[in-house]
Amino acid sequence: LWIMPFANLTAEAITEFYITGFSETQHPKAVGCIILIIYLLILLGSSANIYIIARDKRLHTPMYFFICSLSVVDIINSTSVSPTMILVLLADITAISYRSCITQMTVNHLAFAMEKFIISLMAYDRLVAISNPLRYHSILTKTRIVLLTVTSWTLGFSFIAFLTGIAVRLPYCRTTLSFAFCDYGAVVLAACVNPDEYFVVSTVLVFFILFGSFALICISYLKIIFTVLKIAPSEDRKKMYSTCSNHLIVVASVFVLPFVIVIVTRIGLVLSVTERNVLIIFSSLGPCLVNPFVYCFRTKEIRRQLFRIFKAVTPQE
Repeated sequence: LWIMPFANLTAEAITEFYITGFSETQHPKAVGCIILIIYLLILLGSSANIYIIARDKRLHTPMYFFICSLSVVDIINSTSVSPTMILVLLADITAISYRSCITQMTVNHLAFAMEKFIISLMAYDRLVAISNPLRYHSILTKTRIVLLTVTSWTLGFSFIAFLTGIAVRLPYCRTTLSFAFCDYGAVVLAACVNPDEYFVVSTVLVFFILFGSFALICISYLKIIFTVLKIAPSEDRKKMYSTCSNHLIVVASVFVLPFVIVIVTRIGLVLSVTERNVLIIFSSLGPCLVNPFVYCFRTKEIRRQLFRIFKAVTPQE
């Protein structure tokens, strides 16, 4: 990878970066408060899902294991970026150390990949539950669930470690990052290199993670549709579709904005710093907010347990 167009820039031993992506924000305190509230809601909803599933042995099934795993990833994802944005907007602390920036980038991108992988596994879970209901527990055994989960995390770590390895070897010339937080794009643009060639690597990985997992989800749902149309009476079809509706809402919340970002990038549409950051923030925090509340309020078993907990802690008159 060449550096010739940037030969006039001198690499420096960067110890910290400055997040300047919110410099054009008109009401930073208000935006910071909104992000803080969203972050707290994410922690509340995701923690509630994990607690309810962990305490009720009847929910120790593959489907609820994947819901719990998604909640863990949502906490990791939101925690990797929200505190930085909150500090920048509410406390005007824009500095972030080099190591913290690289760590934030790694954790955020790992959570991005794992979110897609887990949702793909959830689609496979629904496929098995509808196509082979009598063999569901014999197909999705604890051993296979662990194997699928470990494989997903291994793939995620491998992909993101590759990006991190590139980032830590770059020579840096700039300390300002005109982004909302540290990600691969922000870090590459701060380096004394031609960013286009480095973006090719990230584009290939994003394509594999985003489109690969979405393709697996589409294949699973095509098989589900064919199975339902083939063997189920009309009343059972409604029940089967309702069991998939929560997952489809989550799929939409997770994939729509990343696809929009990819399309906008590919067609060369130039966005302002504010417009770009709005897309990135909603893409990062939006699904983390939607996921836990979809499963809290639309899944009968979790909703029932949640109401029981509220009843237990609410003083009776």
